[in-house]
Amino acid sequence: MENQHCDKATSDKLQATSDELQATSYRPADRLASVSEYYFSRKLKEVAQMNAQGMDVISLGIGSPDMPPSAKTIETLCQAAQNPDGHGYMPYVGIPELRKAFADWYKRWYGVDLDPQTEIQPLIGSKEGILHVTLAFVNPGEQVLVPNPGYPTYTSLSKILGAEVVNYNLKEEDGWMPDWEQLEALDTSRVKLMWTNYPNMPTGAPATPELYERLVDFARRKGIIIVNDNPYSFILNDHPLSILAVPGAKECCIEFNSMSKSHNMPGWRIGMLASNPQFVQWVLKVKSNIDSGMFRAMQLAAATALEADADWYEGNNRNYRNRRRLAGEIMHTLGCTYDERQVGMFLWGRIPDSCKDVEELTERVLHEARVFITPGFIFGSNGARYIRISLCCKDAKLEEALERIRNISEVRS
Repeated sequence: MENQHCDKATSDKLQATSDELQATSYRPADRLASVSEYYFSRKLKEVAQMNAQGMDVISLGIGSPDMPPSAKTIETLCQAAQNPDGHGYMPYVGIPELRKAFADWYKRWYGVDLDPQTEIQPLIGSKEGILHVTLAFVNPGEQVLVPNPGYPTYTSLSKILGAEVVNYNLKEEDGWMPDWEQLEALDTSRVKLMWTNYPNMPTGAPATPELYERLVDFARRKGIIIVNDNPYSFILNDHPLSILAVPGAKECCIEFNSMSKSHNMPGWRIGMLASNPQFVQWVLKVKSNIDSGMFRAMQLAAATALEADADWYEGNNRNYRNRRRLAGEIMHTLGCTYDERQVGMFLWGRIPDSCKDVEELTERVLHEARVFITPGFIFGSNGARYIRISLCCKDAKLEEALERIRNISEVRS
């Protein structure tokens, strides 16, 4: 009753504020009508309110690594931050040390040669890159191809910027690979960009050389740009791949990468994009008019993080493997099925036919077991019968989540 009272009070307050604004001439921009507040922004407010009432919700929703960066990364940050000359504005293109570190990292792990001077652009997280690339390449009214299911920001930012979103299907029966028959049949005369994300989020489908080769061939034949978002290639994935390893890919592809997932640095907001010099220059033209660079100490620390050896990545993956096992037990307890070949930091599972819909399941788990699990519909209509469990949670908390869900399942049975 107390929770219902709080919800009603908040709702009444928001309605009163809305009524007051409607009585004035203040209005939001028309573009806001095409989007809603990000699902996790809304849902995490609800979770925070439940926790404030002492409910101790375990969140298995968002992909925010809970492990720290390497010790050397932190040491570099602390030492560099003490330099009195290191607190001014930094170059829009990023400092040379970070660009070189990204180039060396791509060569070492992906076998891709990149010119650190002209083919790499550090970003304040790759989410920023979605904005910059769309602004640089897509005019209002032009089209972008977005996967269904896929990262919601591809759709929301495209709509905010006036692009027309054309979904292409990813389906379980096709291994969550693009529906090539659908894509080949499309009229792509107004398409500027195609967003791809492999290893895939939310489905965990791995990247393959054959997939990347086919994407590059499609882009070159259709005259569109592939933007491959690649933050998960070091997580539970033995063979990191880059689309830029395909001959000719730089001519028609842009690749994002991120320190958030691979190096446990989500709060640092450091990512990058790589492509040909002309594409990079066009993105810089946008970016330099929006932000003013990143703190030098953070960039130097990120360069240190990129020097990590195979043992460091394996240490992360040992933790993720055990968490993946526990997440699998949660899936089984809920009657869900999943593909064991998934990679990345989530587990994606199909809900049982006995469930009316996915939100019925996730809301029951949230309010009866006090465990937050992401419903797949937020990633698109092809995710409507799926859930996603994040592995970014301590083992003990995952075990507790499993026990709570077992308890409500026993009550139901």
